[in-house]
Amino acid sequence: MSPSIKKNFLYSTLLTTANYIFPLLTFPYVTRILGVSNLGICGYVDSIVNYFILFSLLGVNIVGIRTVAEKKGSRQDLTEIFSSLLTFNLITTTVMTATLIAATLLLPKLAAYREYLFIGVFKIISTTLLAEWFYKGLEEFKYITIRTMLVKLLYVVGIFVFVRTKDDTIVYYTLTMLMIAVNSVFNIVHTKNYADFSLKRVSFAPYWKPMLVYGFYFFITSMYTSFNITYLGWTSTDEEVGYYTTATKLFFIIIAIFTAFTGVMMPRMTSLLAEGKFSEFKAYISKSQNLLFTFAVPVVLYIIIYATQIVLILAGEGYEGAILPTMIITPLIVVIGLEQILIFQTLNPMKKDKEIIINSTLGAIVGFGLNILLVKEFKSTGSAIAWLASELIILISSQYWVTKYYSMKFPYKKLLNSILYNIPLLAILLLTSRMSEWAAWPTIIATGTITIIYTLLLQFYLKNEFVVALWQKISKKNG
Repeated sequence: MSPSIKKNFLYSTLLTTANYIFPLLTFPYVTRILGVSNLGICGYVDSIVNYFILFSLLGVNIVGIRTVAEKKGSRQDLTEIFSSLLTFNLITTTVMTATLIAATLLLPKLAAYREYLFIGVFKIISTTLLAEWFYKGLEEFKYITIRTMLVKLLYVVGIFVFVRTKDDTIVYYTLTMLMIAVNSVFNIVHTKNYADFSLKRVSFAPYWKPMLVYGFYFFITSMYTSFNITYLGWTSTDEEVGYYTTATKLFFIIIAIFTAFTGVMMPRMTSLLAEGKFSEFKAYISKSQNLLFTFAVPVVLYIIIYATQIVLILAGEGYEGAILPTMIITPLIVVIGLEQILIFQTLNPMKKDKEIIINSTLGAIVGFGLNILLVKEFKSTGSAIAWLASELIILISSQYWVTKYYSMKFPYKKLLNSILYNIPLLAILLLTSRMSEWAAWPTIIATGTITIIYTLLLQFYLKNEFVVALWQKISKKNG
């Protein structure tokens, strides 16, 4: 990777991980203070609010990053892009906030969560004003990271200061919303360094079609992600939603790291294609696959084998129902990691929008169908199975298109080698998991020991390119 990509990846990794790590610092505290039922209420309400955010943003996150990356050398062009996309989103946001308020007042099922949903209205507005796509397109990851880390730190302090009893559940949800609001204020003010907001420069013509296409993409994508939680909350109990959201907590932290890498690479891959550097483009794809397999496969093995310990340490007693969903969801770290390479690093920069829509449609059909079939009987476990099956279908479909258009086959050999390399690690995990049971300190010590052993294996025996490069960099700094 070039120095700029390495720096952006570092900042983006810190940024995306902070979005989950800081809440994770408070998660063991919150789960024990609020309880599984109240945590489930927050998860259910948030899934509904996120649906309205989905329709208010449409495809701005993808279209915005791609367009800004292409035109970032001109303030005039950036002013037009920023003004047009933000105005478009403000219109859709107005419609969505009015719809959410009306639905909350008219539907008895939602009226029970009225206070939370009204707070969610401000989350919708703040998310639109955040305009994070603008800074990602500019590759301003340093600014985003510093800003986010400061706000997240305030969030952590706020949780420990203001959330003291089960009755503070609404305070907890309000603090979560305020993080986005504060970040949006920083962004709107900082935008003046790169572009102006002018209604005279607004033009929807170049953007409305891809916005609707990607809006539809994110909607059908939600049918096997957000829909899981919404349908689970609608047909089951707040406790089951609490189990499911607990099961996804660690997954989102791990996949966030690779999502950070993808977020950095997407504007760079677009630039490479615009310059006609296809061989360099394919080389980056190969490196992305190697990076994913190096770190994702051992993490998947670790979480599956240590699922009981992880859930009980992070969430505490009363959350045993999250253990099996955690084990089912964990392989998605590899599956979704591969999807991101195929879709956001390959199909998206090449503007294969139709193929991306087909992928998600297939996933939506499978996800929707399996949710209807499984969730009423198997509850949170059924939701986990539906999600895993949906993502597998999308991975297969994405690989089909990439192979068809670019003759880039599935990296069977790389994946098989990674699995074989991890057989010794698997044996160690099985042994130490029995020794550590679910107590915190034995599990932490075992985890640290496993990490050291695996790192040494990668460095001196397997000579993994990423670990060797990192070791050499550390040695030079200390030398």
